[in-house]
Amino acid sequence: MAFTNKEAAVMPPATVGIDGGLRKNAVGTRDIVFLLVSAAAPLTVVVGIAPLALAVGGVGAPVIYIVAALSLALFAIGFMALTRHVNSYSGFYGYISKTLGRVVGLGSGLTAWMSYNGLQIGLYGLLGIQANLAVKSFTGVEVPWWLYGIVAIGAVWYLGWRGIDVGAKVVAVLLTLETAIVAILAAFVLAQGGAHGIGFESFSPEAIFSPQFAAVLALGFSAFMGFESGALYREEARDPDRSVPRATYISIAFIGAFYAFAVWIIVQAFGPNVVQEFAAGHLDAGDTAYIAAGNFVGEWCVNLMSILIVTSIFAAQLAFHNTINRYTLSLSREGVFPAWAGMINPRYRTPSSAGIVQSVLAVASVVVFAALELDPFTQFLIWMNTPGVLGVLFLQALTSIGVVVFFIRQKDKTLKWYVIPSAIIATLVMFAVSFLLLSNLELMTGAAAGGALNTILIMVLPTIFIVGVVIALILRRVRPDIYQRIGQGKGE
Repeated sequence: MAFTNKEAAVMPPATVGIDGGLRKNAVGTRDIVFLLVSAAAPLTVVVGIAPLALAVGGVGAPVIYIVAALSLALFAIGFMALTRHVNSYSGFYGYISKTLGRVVGLGSGLTAWMSYNGLQIGLYGLLGIQANLAVKSFTGVEVPWWLYGIVAIGAVWYLGWRGIDVGAKVVAVLLTLETAIVAILAAFVLAQGGAHGIGFESFSPEAIFSPQFAAVLALGFSAFMGFESGALYREEARDPDRSVPRATYISIAFIGAFYAFAVWIIVQAFGPNVVQEFAAGHLDAGDTAYIAAGNFVGEWCVNLMSILIVTSIFAAQLAFHNTINRYTLSLSREGVFPAWAGMINPRYRTPSSAGIVQSVLAVASVVVFAALELDPFTQFLIWMNTPGVLGVLFLQALTSIGVVVFFIRQKDKTLKWYVIPSAIIATLVMFAVSFLLLSNLELMTGAAAGGALNTILIMVLPTIFIVGVVIALILRRVRPDIYQRIGQGKGE
C-alpha cells in the first residue's frame, strides 16, 4: 500500500503527487455548517433511525440526542483546542499522528479512510431504495436500486470535482428543504394539539432513566456522524482558527436540537402511551414519520417528504465524499497512498484524483452487491455502515486521548482549565458508547446477537487498524523517509 517511487520520496510532503494545494478561502463558517449538518442527514434520521429509537427506547428517545450533543460538545472542546495548537489538514489521521505517534496515527488514518467510505458507499443502497419508491409512487415505473446508485455516484463525483464551495451551496439548498418539511410537520402537529394533547413526558425522569434508554443511547451518537469533519476543511477555510470551531459547535447544537425536537413531535403525533408500540409495529414498513405527516398535514406532505429523503441522503453522500477525498489527499501527500491519488485539479483546486478513486470504489461496491443480488438495505447498507459508525466512535475516543496526552506534555499555561477534563470525560463517554453499541449491535444490523455476522462486522475495525500499524512499522524500518512524513502534512 505504501508508495515507493524513489523520486517522489524526496519531494516535500505538501507536493508529493500534487499540482499545488487546495483552493484557499473557499468556504466560511456558514458553508462548513451546511457540510457538517448535511452529513448527518437530518430527514433521513427522522424517517429511518428515530422510529427505531422510539421502538426500543420508548417515549424518552428525544433525550438521547440531547445527551449525545452535550457529550460531543465536550469532545469538540478538546478537539478544537488541539486544532489551534497543531497545524494539520489531515483530520483524525493528522491529529492522532501528532499526539499519539505515527504508528497509531497510520492505523487511525486507514481506519478513518475505510470508515467514511463505508458510511458513504452504504448509503447508495438506501438512496436506491428510496428513489425507486418515490419514482414508482408517482409514475408506476420501477427501476433497479443500483441504477439510481450509479447515477448518484456520478453526480456526487461531479460536485466534488467542481469544488467544496459549489458542494456547500448545493447541500445548503437541500438541507434547507428537508429542515423546512420537518418544520411544517411540527407546526401542524402542534397547531392541532397532537394526538392526545401536547405533553412533555419524554423529558420526565421515568422516561430518561428507563432500562431501554441506555440501549438506544448509541443510536443518538450515530446520528451525528460527520460533524467532526470540519477540521479537514482548514486548508480551504477562511480564518480556520475561527470558522472551523464555530461551525463545529453550531453543527452539534443544531443537530442535537433538531433531532430532539423532531422526535418529540413524532411522540406528540401518536401520543406517549402508544408511540413505542406503533413505531415497533411499523419498523419493517419504515413509514412512521410518513403516517404522522399524512394524518396531520396531508398526502402532499408525504409525497414531498418521499422526495426530500432522497435529496437528504444525496447531501450526506456528497459531504462524506468530500471528507474521504481529503483523507486520500493527506495519505497521498505523505507517500502512504500512491502519489497520483493526490493530484489536484489545476482549474478548481480540488482533489480530483481522490474523487475518482472514491467514486470507482463506490461503483465497484454497488456492482458487486447488485450482481450477487444482495439486499440494498439489510446487507449493503448495514454491512457497510456498521463498521463505519464503530470506526468513527473509536477515532473520536483516540483523538480525545491524544488531546489529554498533548496538553499534559505541553504544559501550556494559557490553556483553558476545562480543556483536559473535557477531553477525559469525552474519552470515557466514547468508550462507554462504543461498548453500548457493541452490546446492542443487533439493533443496527438486525442479526442475532452474538452471531457470525455481528462478529465479522465488529472485527473489520481492529483488522484495518492493525494493518495500518503493521504498515507503519514496516515503513519505519524500510522507508524511514515516508515514515517520518506520516501525519505531518499541512498542505501548501
